[in-house]
Amino acid sequence: MSSLRAELRLLRHGRDWRGRARVPRSAQRWELPENGDDFPTAWARTAPARALRTALQQGVLKPVVWSQTRPVVHGREYLEGVRGPAIFIANHSSHLDTPVLLGALPRRITEKLAVGAAADYFFDSRATAAATTLLFNAFPVDRRGSRRGRSLAAELVEDGWSVLLYPEGSRTVDGWLSAFKLGAAQLCAMKGVPAVPIALRGTFAAMPRGRRWPYPGRPRVTVRIGRPLRIEANETVPEFRTRLVRAVATLWAEDDLGWYRALRAAADDTLALPTGSRRALPTTASGQPAHDHDMAPWRRVWESTRPPANDGPHPVWPD
Repeated sequence: MSSLRAELRLLRHGRDWRGRARVPRSAQRWELPENGDDFPTAWARTAPARALRTALQQGVLKPVVWSQTRPVVHGREYLEGVRGPAIFIANHSSHLDTPVLLGALPRRITEKLAVGAAADYFFDSRATAAATTLLFNAFPVDRRGSRRGRSLAAELVEDGWSVLLYPEGSRTVDGWLSAFKLGAAQLCAMKGVPAVPIALRGTFAAMPRGRRWPYPGRPRVTVRIGRPLRIEANETVPEFRTRLVRAVATLWAEDDLGWYRALRAAADDTLALPTGSRRALPTTASGQPAHDHDMAPWRRVWESTRPPANDGPHPVWPD
């Protein structure tokens, strides 16, 4: 009888016996619980949970991801000087991004890294939230930009944790870069911590929206880690965000141009932002990429899934 009463209470609150919402997530607006608290995540940062997470990430997650894709990682040497909390920022186009990044970053960093995850997607049921929190040390981020998500990230940094954020706020629909929100740059300014830019290439082609497993054939995925950046004394938060966008765009271009040519293009201010066009595009007033709306959506997706022309190193000097 008690179990029946519990089931009726769940149904009354719009949940089934597993705790999942009966309304599809695409049709339901996520809201904070009535008591104002997010799903608890502090337990995932206790010593037993950290030990279990490290074992799962190193013994299960990374071997599986590395067996299904072919990651190539550049720039780990830039992390040698990162000893305290840092904000890791990356472009976001696939659910494969976080597993690849956790395998690419040094263990000393991932053991003290928390991952911002969409509250309306990964925290819409207790089972999914618990699994995501344990495996990725995730904390909920409201994609509408609520203060609660920002304050939790700030608390984590104050406690000595690094944070992985996707400034675009959500996976892109076509694999290209979209506008960065201010949150990550603002967090760096508030807490005086560096931002580490990262560019991911190939994750969209390997596992785009709608897929739950990478395509067969071990598609190539590139992770390029950049030099840590700090906001300057006379720099505004929007200006710092623009600098972060440019840093990610420069790393992105290394796959096509090579390190030297990408660096020269950035220095000459001729670097085309990775928005899906084959030509340089203007930016908005805030320095954000302006999408080429003249390009058909199918072609944007086709361009973003184009395999690399050369798997080997690019020549430093022009032919």
